[in-house]
Amino acid sequence: MAVSGIFPTVAAERGSPPPPAGLEEAIEQTVADGFPGVVAYARRGELESRMAAGLADTARGERARPGQRFRIASNTKSFVSTVLLQLEGEGRLSLNDSVEKWLPGVVQGNGNAGKDISVRQLLNHTSGMYDPTNEPEFFAPYLERHEWDHVYTPREVIARAVRHKPLFAPGDHWAYSNTNYLVAGLVIEAATRHSAPSEINRRILGPLGLKDTSFPVTDPAIHGPHLHGYDLAGRDMTRFSPSYDWTAGAMISTVDDLARFHRALFTGKLLRPAQQRELVTTVQFPAAPAYGLGVQRMDVSCGTGPDTKQVSAWETDGAGPGFTSVSLSTADGERQLVLAANVYDLGAELKEEPPVPRSEGLGKAQRAALCD
Repeated sequence: MAVSGIFPTVAAERGSPPPPAGLEEAIEQTVADGFPGVVAYARRGELESRMAAGLADTARGERARPGQRFRIASNTKSFVSTVLLQLEGEGRLSLNDSVEKWLPGVVQGNGNAGKDISVRQLLNHTSGMYDPTNEPEFFAPYLERHEWDHVYTPREVIARAVRHKPLFAPGDHWAYSNTNYLVAGLVIEAATRHSAPSEINRRILGPLGLKDTSFPVTDPAIHGPHLHGYDLAGRDMTRFSPSYDWTAGAMISTVDDLARFHRALFTGKLLRPAQQRELVTTVQFPAAPAYGLGVQRMDVSCGTGPDTKQVSAWETDGAGPGFTSVSLSTADGERQLVLAANVYDLGAELKEEPPVPRSEGLGKAQRAALCD
């Protein structure tokens, strides 16, 4: 696929600073290594940079541009955890409440018991609930029959999950499962008597002015200016029902909107102090990531030597048909990187094969944006 070069947006003000050193080169390398297009936002203090490389649409030769929308996949989870933390701060529920309290009978059978699973365990992936979206059969309507409009309801996916025994007793271990966040979405609806997407819109998208962020439930299209998403063979995967992912990963956004949301979230603008502490309280299990409530702490290595400095950051990411993205915010709130690329091969992932092109550009972009 042709590489179109870097196309920075026009700065909002004259004299806007250039991107952090090495970031443009890292993005160019990512495209050269096989991603059709990449869009990125970087911030240092109050200085913001936006850039793009490659193509948004390979069929038409349309350039990638920073304001284009994309499916954010599991970045959705931090929106969902924020709503539930807000509800706790308002005294409308507790993260220690059982799933059974809010969703009687929804999680039961084959060793699954909602009475033993807390809302907190949903959000930090310690419930032990099975994830049917790891099965090739689950995606057969899309990937085999090409029924891109096929709809799974959240309760259908949860019902498939509880046909399986739990992976472990609640609280005993950590395992990432989209089922957790589908159940969490239903808890939001039970507690508010409103749809989960409407609560996210009312509590987050509206107040923060995230006008390019949306939460489709069954619509398989991305509306407005957007990146097209592809598999490794170059097949266009943009049209794909988001229904199966719902509150686990159905949202659409831009690098600017994701950056604005995460800046507000990690600087305490959306949560009360007690809930802010809960957001960033991470699980402590051997071999488990430092996962909080829909967010993860990670260290970005700024070099390759044994004494290399590391920068602590909060991270969310997303990967789904056609798209992969990452959002990083340093622990001190001073630096951010949001980057999205338009390849993710779900079929390859289900075969336990690499779902994206191999590229060192993504790691170089993180170091360029977050390190000195």
